[in-house]
Amino acid sequence: MPDFVESLRDAVQVFENLQIHQQSLTQAAQWCVQALRGSGKLLLCGNGGSASQAQHLAGELMGRYKENRKALPAVALASDVAVLTCIANDYCFHEIFGRQIRGLGRPGDVLIVFTTSGNSPNVLEALRTAREMDIRSVAFLGKAGGEAKAVSDCPIVIGHGDTARIQEAHQFLMHCLMEQIETGVAG
Repeated sequence: MPDFVESLRDAVQVFENLQIHQQSLTQAAQWCVQALRGSGKLLLCGNGGSASQAQHLAGELMGRYKENRKALPAVALASDVAVLTCIANDYCFHEIFGRQIRGLGRPGDVLIVFTTSGNSPNVLEALRTAREMDIRSVAFLGKAGGEAKAVSDCPIVIGHGDTARIQEAHQFLMHCLMEQIETGVAG
């Protein structure tokens, strides 16, 4: 069982390496601001803890992060249980996000996915669907990025093997993204 100090050192090492993502994060923020200043929206998805991160970001966008401002259009695609179970039952589980993107997405929107493996079939289908529909995609990934790295427009890969460390880094980067979006929309 790893001890606290080991876990802390590991987390600090991951965070010290996040600077390499600054340019990608800035690009992602620019795309999001462009979509939100136009008539676009952000579509967000992931599985398990990554679904929670997508929901968290949707909450920050629709509510507020640090500043009082207008609500920003965002949809967490894992939030509606009736939709998820309908699509999974009538089609298959790997279609749960792609089908929603086909129904809700438009060119000018941005898809943001969270996946620690980069290989979740439903997230890969979401990315492929976004590409077919001319929707830009940002992918918060882990390990080596998996298949999602090649099918996302802006992959942000946390090159670590521990899901907890990957999700902690995703959370930090998500807050940095939110800060840039909030500043960009206000400007």
